[in-house]
This record gives sequence, structure tokens and C-alpha cells, in this order.
Amino acid sequence: MTRPEQTVVITGLGATTPLGGDVASTWAALLAGESGVSALETDWAADLPSRIAATLKVEPTEEQVPRVQARRMDRVSQIALVASLEAWADAGFGLGEDNQVDGDRLAVAIGTGIGGMNSLLGNWDIQKERGVRRVSPFTVPMLMANAAASNVGLRLGAKAGVHTAVSACASSNESLGQALTILRSGRADVVLAGGSEACIHPFPMAGFSQMQALSRRNDEPQRASRPWDVDRDGFVLGEGAVSLVLETLEHATARGAKIYGTLAGVGHSADSFDMVQPDPSGAGQASAMRRALADADLTGSDIVHVNAHATSTPAGDTTEAGSIRAAIGEQAVVTGTKSMTGHLLGAAGALESMATVLALRDRVVPPTINLEHPEAGLGIDIAANTTRPLGQGDLAAISNSFGFGGPNIAVLVTNQNVSA
Repeated sequence: MTRPEQTVVITGLGATTPLGGDVASTWAALLAGESGVSALETDWAADLPSRIAATLKVEPTEEQVPRVQARRMDRVSQIALVASLEAWADAGFGLGEDNQVDGDRLAVAIGTGIGGMNSLLGNWDIQKERGVRRVSPFTVPMLMANAAASNVGLRLGAKAGVHTAVSACASSNESLGQALTILRSGRADVVLAGGSEACIHPFPMAGFSQMQALSRRNDEPQRASRPWDVDRDGFVLGEGAVSLVLETLEHATARGAKIYGTLAGVGHSADSFDMVQPDPSGAGQASAMRRALADADLTGSDIVHVNAHATSTPAGDTTEAGSIRAAIGEQAVVTGTKSMTGHLLGAAGALESMATVLALRDRVVPPTINLEHPEAGLGIDIAANTTRPLGQGDLAAISNSFGFGGPNIAVLVTNQNVSA
């Protein structure tokens, strides 16, 4: 028997980012055009070509992650838990005996690009310097890619599935796609989905630098991330976690939940072109956007806003401008919030999808800061250095995420079913 397709709505948001320790402060900073990028003051950064990063604005507290628990978790899991608990409470759910969700009807999907790298490299250093016996017995549960999702699933009692998408910088938008599929299939009533990344460490920063991927504007860190600007020279590495609570409309309505918007469609594609560079034709990116539109039964002309992947890399920004024109047209207001947050890798998509939801709620697009000299011929309407208002009525928007290896994920949200 075929199940009727479920409408999926967003009922909770949680975040810890370079701009703030929660959703409200992150969103306020985005609208204010603040940068979360700063110089790295640690000794290990002194010899790196790129010595800037977007670190967390607020460190996890012992109240959020108790010390004993934190010692058994990599930073990527700690911050995933912080964001997830905020989203869970925001959705109106409790924990333990106060948890109103049947665990058999609850799933978790949290993506990451790299996972527990700090635990992996830290314990490798310990083994080399101090011997095998000093390696933590929790090393493997800390470093494994699904640790963040598993820790959140354990805390919430999720039994309908705990999933981890690992698709480089597209990971957390792929997790939102997993959540949409799970809810539409009827396997769960509620899915907590998002992404987490915490790898501001000398080793990955050296690797990205050797690829010529990171900005070297070390003397002006807050001006380093500059999507579509002719003077861009690479992305700025960031860290953070964002979680969204997703439910079937039926479940949310039955409990009187506040609703931020609707997750109306997700589109997937792969470039199959190069391990690092995007296909310069933009065909795969445009295909992902068109598939999201088809999934939501909309057309490109329905889209009023795009939160672009916009990493501030020379090839990536130009390619995406062309793919947006091809799939959506020139009427949508486009922004690149990585100009403020840096690039959270596997958590970037969830952060930008959250910003897209809030943009529709408040009918305002955050700015792309540092866009002083736009590249010629982009053909898209960028919210350069200032917020832009959105119109009234029903609105739809897309959040793009593209990753190394060629995955392209477009998430489409609308302001339909929003609570009064």
C-alpha cells in the first residue's frame, strides 16, 4: 500500500557558530553584517600560510556538556549536542521522562565532512610521544564519523535510525535530505537533522593551504572571506554546529507546535568531473536546483532568495553564479553568508539552510559582506554589504551546498504552514 506523501515542517532550530552561541545571536550577527573571522593566536599557527579562522564565538559550557561526558566526546560531538539540545528545546520537547516523542518514531541525521579529527590526531600524538598505554580507550568512539549523530541519538533516545552523511561540504544539507526521505516514508514522525564540524587544527589547515584553498589575507581576517569579489583568494576555515527539528505536518499540528516553515524539496546531483574543482559548466549544480524545484512542485520563477554555497574561491563563485542563472533566473536575491561565518565544511549547509528559513520568516536577506569589487558578468542579484527585504505572501528559497568529490545538494524551503 502506498503511503500519502507527508508534508515536512521545521519546528526547532539550534546553533553554535562563529557568530554566536545560539540561534538568536547568530541570526542577529548575520543581519548586522558581522564577521566571525579572526587571527589565530596559537603557537601552532605561526608557520602556516593561512593564520586566520572562524572559531566558535562561545565555547561549550559544563552545563551544556558535563565534564565527564565531554572527556569521552570529540569537540565535533560536543558542539553537535549543544546545537541539538537547543533545537530540541526550541521545538518544545523535553528529555528523559519529559520526552514526549516515542523513540521508535524519532530519528537523527547529522552530517560531518571530517568528523573527530582532533581526537584522531591528538591520540596519535600521545601514542608517539607517551606510548600505547596512554591512548584513550574512547579514541575510536570519539573519532568515528558517526559519533556526533550517535551522541545526539543517545541523548534523545532516537530508535528509528541514526544517520551520518559524509559528503564533504554538502554533508549537512544531505542530512536534511535524509530527514525529508525518512519523514515522507512514514518511518518516523520527528527527525533531528543538521551538521557539525570542528577541525581548526594545524594539520587540515596545512593541507588546505597546500591546495591553495585558504585565504592568506592574514593582516585583515575580517575582510578575508569575500564571495564574488575580484580580490578573493580562498575560503576561511570555520567551525560550528547547527540542528533543525523536522516533523510531519500532521504530528506538528496535533501537538500545537510552532512552525518556522516547510522543507518542501531537496535536489541531489554529482559533477563526476574532478575531486576538487567544480564542473565549470555548472550543469551538476543547476541539476540539483532543478531537482529540488521539481521535488517541491515549483519553478525557478517561484524562488525569491538563494543562500549560495559561495565559498570565496575563484572558480567556485563564478561557476555557481552561472548555475543559479541557469536553474532559477535572475530575479532571486542571492547572498553568501560564508563571508561572515567562514566555511564550516560539513556543517555549512545546515547553517545556511537555517539562515534561509529565518530569512523567509523575517522577510529579509542577510548581506554578503566584503563585496567591494564584484566580478563582472555574474548576472545575479547579490545582497552586497546590506540586507535586502523580501516581499509579502508565499515565499520560497534555496540553500546550495557543493562539496569536494562533486556532490551537489540544493535544499528548498518555503514559508508555508508557518505558525501565526
